[in-house]
Amino acid sequence: MGTSDTTDTTASSGMAGVLANYFGFEEHGTDLRTEVVAGITTFLTMSYIVVVNPSILADSPDIPIQDGIQLAGYSYGQTVSMLAVVTIIAAAVATLTMAFYANRPFAQAPGLGLNAFFAFTVVGALGISWQTALAAVFVEGLIFIALTAIGARKYVIRLFPEPVKFAVGTGIGLFLAIIGLQAMNVVVPDEATYVTLGPVASDPVAILSVFGLFLTFALYARGTPGSIIIGIGLTTLVGYAAEWFGLVAPNTLTPQMVGATYDITPVAGAFISGLNGIEAFSFALVVFTFFFVDFFDTAGTLVGVGQVGGFLNDKGNLPDIDKPLMADAVGTTVGGMLGTSTVTTYIESASGVEEGGRTGMTALVVGLLFILSLAFVPVAAAIPQYASHIALVVIGVVMLGNVVDIAWDDITNTVPAGMTILIMPFTFSIAYGIAAGIVSYPIVKLAAGELEDTRPGHWALAVAFVLYFFVRTSGMLQGNV
Repeated sequence: MGTSDTTDTTASSGMAGVLANYFGFEEHGTDLRTEVVAGITTFLTMSYIVVVNPSILADSPDIPIQDGIQLAGYSYGQTVSMLAVVTIIAAAVATLTMAFYANRPFAQAPGLGLNAFFAFTVVGALGISWQTALAAVFVEGLIFIALTAIGARKYVIRLFPEPVKFAVGTGIGLFLAIIGLQAMNVVVPDEATYVTLGPVASDPVAILSVFGLFLTFALYARGTPGSIIIGIGLTTLVGYAAEWFGLVAPNTLTPQMVGATYDITPVAGAFISGLNGIEAFSFALVVFTFFFVDFFDTAGTLVGVGQVGGFLNDKGNLPDIDKPLMADAVGTTVGGMLGTSTVTTYIESASGVEEGGRTGMTALVVGLLFILSLAFVPVAAAIPQYASHIALVVIGVVMLGNVVDIAWDDITNTVPAGMTILIMPFTFSIAYGIAAGIVSYPIVKLAAGELEDTRPGHWALAVAFVLYFFVRTSGMLQGNV
């Protein structure tokens, strides 16, 4: 018995030693236990994406126009379960790449905002096939890889106006919030005012959604690990209980149950067919938008989380940032190949860093937990859309905090930032918001006599977007994009 215990301890110590040497625990002032706890914490705070991403990307049966991935011969629930598998695999690949290649405690998964842009704008509003949308994600990933490999990050960053970069997060937050509130029946269409307050005192979905939303806010405010996924889960359970006890009619608060499927062949590789017969300018705009948001969201998140962990150098930069950027690019490319929207680094990684996570071991734990979550894929199809979209409102509200980075006392910043933020939710398009900010930036700079703050790239982008808006809205394309 004693020999067996000694052998187990030696084996455990040996594995811990290998991990400590590989990830550099001593150099980063951490240990295995701290890294594991940090990884679990990060996973709990971002695990909601396994449920939310599929519910956004799958074509909603309640909306008459196609607004996401629709698979012939498969039900909505089966499509959701496929996309849950794809979400998990993409997140695991990206996060494990972060662990072993970049050795940073940052976790990755398909990003909120970009999945909504994919479904509601690219597929829904522009009418581009979901296969072509996946092709755009794939191409964006390849561009990201190429630019990261040649170290062109700083040149790309200089190409975009600073107020637009700072405003994108807030605009996306508003965009996510209105999508979530609509799914919860809290915000509904109105002929006179376009949108208005829904029947929150009579509609069971709205009533339960409001309950779930404020429950989740309360958990989030208390700093409860996994608050969003707990809020979604409890809201779902109350919905099932209400139907079980006969308080509402069957399937009022719950989706029709279908068998989950792990077969992702209908979506994996679909991007290849999407490369055929594309309209070049519209495709380029979609690729540009995916790249812009992914690039700056990831760069901003890396610096923000790096600040929490004390990773930044004296100049406020993250050393070797190209490595985590490459992990992001690889994840995006793989995600596009498998069938999901752009992968990005999650700000929720800060929760693990605050727990002491300092190395790729934290990311390794997150990646392994994503793989283990494959066992719970059937749960994703059982969660109603209104419950999963609670996450959009919570994250949307949190993202509004990005406005503090904008120099509102400078009108040449206020105009492009304000246009970026306003146009996104009002046109249901992240791309249009970014474009509005980019077009307005050189114009106000010129009018204010600050032409020296502009670059040829600013004017080139502005002219390109003006041309696009003219072609898009003049009827020349006649909806065929």
